[in-house]
Amino acid sequence: MTATTPHLSHAQGASTPPLQECTIGQALDATVARHGDREALVVPHQGVRWTWRDLAARADAVAAGLLAMGLQPGDRVGIWAPNCAEWVLTQLATARAGLVLVNVNPAYRRSELEYALNKVGCTALVLAPALKTSDYLAIVNDLAPELATSTPGQLQAAALPQLRWVIRLGTPATPGMLNFDAVAARATDASRAQLAALGPTLQATDAINIQFTSGTTGHPKGATLTHRNILNNGFFVGEAIRLTEHDRLCIPVPLYHCFGMVMGNLGCLTHGATMVYPAEAFDPLAVLQTVQDERCTALYGVPTMFIAELDHPRFAEFDIASLRTGIMAGSPCPIEVMKRVQAQMHMQQVTIAYGMTETSPVSTQSAVDDPLDKRVSTVGRVQPHLEVQIVDEQGRPVPVGVTGELCTRGYSVMRGYWGDAAKTAEAVDADGWMHTGDLATMDAEGYVNIVGRLKDMVIRGGENVYPREIEEFLYRHPAVQDVQVVGVPDVKYGEELCAWIKLREGASATPDEIRDFCRGQIAHYKIPRHIRFVDGFPMTITGKIQKFVMRQESIAELGLAEIKTA
Repeated sequence: MTATTPHLSHAQGASTPPLQECTIGQALDATVARHGDREALVVPHQGVRWTWRDLAARADAVAAGLLAMGLQPGDRVGIWAPNCAEWVLTQLATARAGLVLVNVNPAYRRSELEYALNKVGCTALVLAPALKTSDYLAIVNDLAPELATSTPGQLQAAALPQLRWVIRLGTPATPGMLNFDAVAARATDASRAQLAALGPTLQATDAINIQFTSGTTGHPKGATLTHRNILNNGFFVGEAIRLTEHDRLCIPVPLYHCFGMVMGNLGCLTHGATMVYPAEAFDPLAVLQTVQDERCTALYGVPTMFIAELDHPRFAEFDIASLRTGIMAGSPCPIEVMKRVQAQMHMQQVTIAYGMTETSPVSTQSAVDDPLDKRVSTVGRVQPHLEVQIVDEQGRPVPVGVTGELCTRGYSVMRGYWGDAAKTAEAVDADGWMHTGDLATMDAEGYVNIVGRLKDMVIRGGENVYPREIEEFLYRHPAVQDVQVVGVPDVKYGEELCAWIKLREGASATPDEIRDFCRGQIAHYKIPRHIRFVDGFPMTITGKIQKFVMRQESIAELGLAEIKTA
């Protein structure tokens, strides 16, 4: 049961059930022992339907193949691909082999990919050939032209000095790359024996995963997570929605993100539930079709996704009465949307979860039996084995109902940002509290409400965007003298970016020219939708730019309205 500190915004989660002190590989073995013949993974667009026993055997074959290729425990393996069976195989295989999986956002472009791979020193990269408008093969060949003449495993690229292996999905052959199916084929008796011997030596506290979060400095930071971090978080998130081996969870959220790979994949793995991937990337029609065809009982999504499903012109054609629960997370949920999901999508037990990549991700979640008003207007209460508090600028807990910064402590807090002790120390204080940067309140019962952001991060359709990164990129445009970026409300995405640009003397530019400058260089969701050309910015007497004034002016000028959210 949640314990709250009287009159102060501090709450401690339940201490039962106990934490799982095992590795992902050991958890997988336990699930196979209990539910081996039950369906583990269904991917309609790939014709995949595997049991837990099938999935574990395939993951082990990939793990033994990676070891046979010379990868060693602790080496980093990047994955740059949409939702597919190979993604979860790579996730489980790397965990089995003691390798560190590095999630690369499918929306990344050339400069972002180069930074991420080099920051953490990836030895291998698994990639899809393409997704939507992104030609991944072309981007990698552009970064590493040496691939064309190299033998797989022997890449020596000037721009990616640590990368040796590029592993591509699909059957066509690409010079210098290995096909994904060939990885398992490389397994030998020796590498299988090595894998078996390795299992008992791995620790639950070993780093297993690096997920990049946009940094306020303009560069993403690699949050480093352990088996213990993400396995337990997946387990407790699943417990909150009462997941069992009889459930079938539709996962349209991206696997590269904690929502997909932890709350989705590991939530299912720890309960023996079935993972269902409706499509490579979000498609509302595919979600509705898959929920119907596969009789899914649970569905995940960010508010934007649920809106797209509810408002789809063919929504009424589908029988989705099998749904009972799910999770809405990733950005603040409009209260009306929550009500519609409960009423029209049969998800009476839908919950809201809140967290961040650095906390594996979930810190608070509503319960399926919380009163309706708490379920639609808060982000729930603290999860088991975690603590949350809301603090003032001095780091002291504030009284109940007073706004302050939300902090989390417990098993879920990351190891740190990879290779960045200074940034880690800024985020996690000496007492182990992760400072979220989110402004929140807590009521007397421990329910938390997110009211804003300490800094000016923008959440667009579930993607965290830091204005500073966009500003730094736009500074590169020859006509731009100064630029400031703020978030403004948007019905579809929650927020959109609005850039205020001061042009150089005598220079000219149009909004379309600015957007064209961004295309192909930064991820599509980071490209400002609204662009204002201005002579200056609202400032304080001390010269500090007042972004909240900019936001208000932009809302007024664009005729937008604030969206009431939980």
